[in-house]
Formats: sequence, C-alpha cells, structure tokens
Amino acid sequence: MNYTIHQLQIFLKVVQTKSITKASEELFMTQPAVSIQLKNLQDQFEIPLTEVVSRQLYVTDFGKEIAIIAERVIQELENINYKTQAYQGILTGKLSISAVSTGKYVIPYFLSEFLEKSVGIDLVLDVTNKSRVVESLKNNEIDFALVSVLPEKLSIEEELLIENKLYLVGNHAIRDENKPLIYREEGSATRLAMEKYFEVHQGKKRKRMELTSNEAVKQAVIAGLGYSIMPLIGIQNELLNGQLFILEEEDLPIKTEWRLIWLKSKKLSPVSLAYLNFIRSEKQKILTEKFNWYLKY
Repeated sequence: MNYTIHQLQIFLKVVQTKSITKASEELFMTQPAVSIQLKNLQDQFEIPLTEVVSRQLYVTDFGKEIAIIAERVIQELENINYKTQAYQGILTGKLSISAVSTGKYVIPYFLSEFLEKSVGIDLVLDVTNKSRVVESLKNNEIDFALVSVLPEKLSIEEELLIENKLYLVGNHAIRDENKPLIYREEGSATRLAMEKYFEVHQGKKRKRMELTSNEAVKQAVIAGLGYSIMPLIGIQNELLNGQLFILEEEDLPIKTEWRLIWLKSKKLSPVSLAYLNFIRSEKQKILTEKFNWYLKY
C-alpha cells in the first residue's frame, strides 16, 4: 500500500459530494486531476471504492468503510498539528459555524480580527439555508449558528450581534404596482417576514415569483422583474450605485436581530469560549468600524 494523504482527502471529498465534478470545484482542482488521484488510490485495492451506474457515481460499501477510516486518519493528523501548536503556547483547534445565506454579509467581520490573532485555529464556515443551519445545530455538528430568527423547540444560548433591518426595495424610487413581489423560498426567514408583512398590510396576495437565494432576488430586482423585501445588510453597494432604491412603506423596516446561538447543553471547547469572549469584548468596536454606514439607517 502506497496511498497518500492527498489521495485520501480527495477520496473523502468525492464521497461527500458523490460527484467528481463537485469535488473538483470544492478542492479547486481540475476534474482530470481528481480522477487521476482517485484512480491511483483505487489501483491499490482489489475491491472497488466507487462505481458508476447510469452516469451516477456511487460509493460502494467497501468504499464507505475506507472513507470512515480515512476520515479518522486525517483527523488524527490535524490533531498532531494542533498538539504541536499547543505545546508552543498557541491556541489551537477548529471553530465551526453555520450561517444562513444573508449572514455572509455579517459573520466575516466578526471573525477576521479573531483569526488574525489566533493563527492556530482552523475555521469551518458553512453558509447555507435556514433549515440546514438548524439541522446542523440540532445534531451538534457545529459550535455556533448565525441566525436572525430563533429556531423553535431548541434550548439555546445567544449573543446578539447586530440589528437586522428589512426594507422594500426596487430598481426605481417609485413603485410600479403592476410589477410582482419577489419572494425567497419556503423556510427562509426573509420569506416569512415578507409574508407576514403583506398579509397584515395588503391581505394575501398571490406571489408571482420565488427565488432560492438572496443574491438571485437582488439581481431580479435590479433587472426590474419586481420588488422584494430584503435585508439592508446585503445591498450597500447597490444603494450607493443607484441600482436599488428603498421604497417608503408603512411599518418598514422590519427589524429582527442577527445573533450567534449555540446549544444550551453544549460544553464549549477552549476555542469556542475564546471566540465568544472575543465577540463580547470587541463587538462594539466592530460595529463602529465595520457597520457605521448600516447603523445610520
């Protein structure tokens, strides 16, 4: 046997994505390079690790067993690095955070200085939909979640970060009533806030358009396809460039809070505690330096 750590890492990514194409994208490698490394690993086993059926890649039972072992091997190698750094007096470990999609405009600013000062910490940041964020938190797969609406039936602790403000926006300063409202997908916190608002103020209107990401909604509004209620945090450049306009409406903006949450029963690691202490001590400074434009609205 003469397989490499690199081959095991590539194989694990293929197992996770069930696709050479997706694995290559996430690894920033070409598809042929991934395929070659996967073949080099496979050549060392007489039993197939993967198989292709109707152009779909499947991991065999043997491959799944090898993936479990490979994951342990790679984790132990990471532990060696962490342990080495710990002996050098460096705070080490992994910090895992899952954020709802619009949270990508918030969380980086609450991480950058912490990571600059903590070179021994590896960050795993998953920006995804609300359902996946809550599921990751519920299954104890992450240290923290960033949300604007608290999940139901979960006992959690929280640290407030910044107010979340949602405005009605369009690509002109005057609203054309003939154009439709553009909604996020079911389960989105922004979608829920938008539905509640229009149910109270204009009755239940048939939605005309539904898009699955905040960025897609933003581009649709810029293109003039309709109007939407959107988080202010994600449209700074478009407001400055005159691509989007805030439309004055009764009882807007809708306000919630961006908050970092974690399971109440979770025993926080030294890395998690260090990050929480950083947030509590530096939050006001971050708000003043990074979100001054936002706080003025």
